[in-house]
Amino acid sequence: MRILVTGGAGFIGSNFVKYLSGKNHDLLILDSLTYAADVKNLNELDPNHYKLVIGDICDKKILKSIFPQIDYVVHFAAESHVDNSILSPDKFISTNVLGTHNLLEAAREHSIKKFLYVSTDEVYGSIDSGTFVESDNYNPSSPYSASKAAAEMLVMAYGKTFGLNFNISRCSNNYGPRQHREKLIPCFIDLLQNSKPVKLYGTGLNIRDWIYVDDHCEALYRILKNGADKQIYNISSSEELSNLEITEILVNALGVSRDLIQYVKDRPGHDFRYSISSEKIFTDLGFLPKVTFEEGIKKTLSWYLR
Repeated sequence: MRILVTGGAGFIGSNFVKYLSGKNHDLLILDSLTYAADVKNLNELDPNHYKLVIGDICDKKILKSIFPQIDYVVHFAAESHVDNSILSPDKFISTNVLGTHNLLEAAREHSIKKFLYVSTDEVYGSIDSGTFVESDNYNPSSPYSASKAAAEMLVMAYGKTFGLNFNISRCSNNYGPRQHREKLIPCFIDLLQNSKPVKLYGTGLNIRDWIYVDDHCEALYRILKNGADKQIYNISSSEELSNLEITEILVNALGVSRDLIQYVKDRPGHDFRYSISSEKIFTDLGFLPKVTFEEGIKKTLSWYLR
């Protein structure tokens, strides 16, 4: 398989490239190397297993030059930090919506075999009880989640109007090696190990489902290889934890004082709970996460402390 991985020098993208590196695929990585990406994320990989092109998905000339070299697209590249989307929505619309549109146009022009769009559970919005399934409606709360939902709709429209073979994955919160330090777990590890205070929004009781990044990568590969045409798949671990619980786990693991936990004013539009069912990907593709949060957080702590 000749696979284009957009955003392949970022957190999930680099872990996915690592996951693919021993599977005899031709990998082409396209990454603009924004603040959230780093070529060092690819250091563990054999350079013979991939080709890196530094460029932006909003640059149509670059897309025109690389699409004849590939048959499959796995599209990670995105602005992804909710706080940043509240402060500066423009970049999120440009990259996440217009950039995805550019990729779809190139995919249509070059008759790509499959376009896998890596989305988020945040497109569903918050849920008080129960879990969302793939057929539930969009209800995004932030410019970030709205931009991801808009891009999803473009992908589906290209499937319906132009016959593009696509899959969409919606995953819960990822954690693990190589995640940028703006995100909760690596940010709090960095602060706590230096005995600096960490700030929780509101009461800290907002709930997320947490999945180890290697499990997410396995699920994506199953979708890429065997996902049914034009289907959407939720990916989750069914391990729901509040931000406060995560923080207390890190405090205890690092042996620092609980007094380092501070509470600050909640951010605008902060969803309280995300929860998605992964029954479909289990039933259709046989995927089950292997790494428990207890195991995964130990691996994550070990990596960051090194």
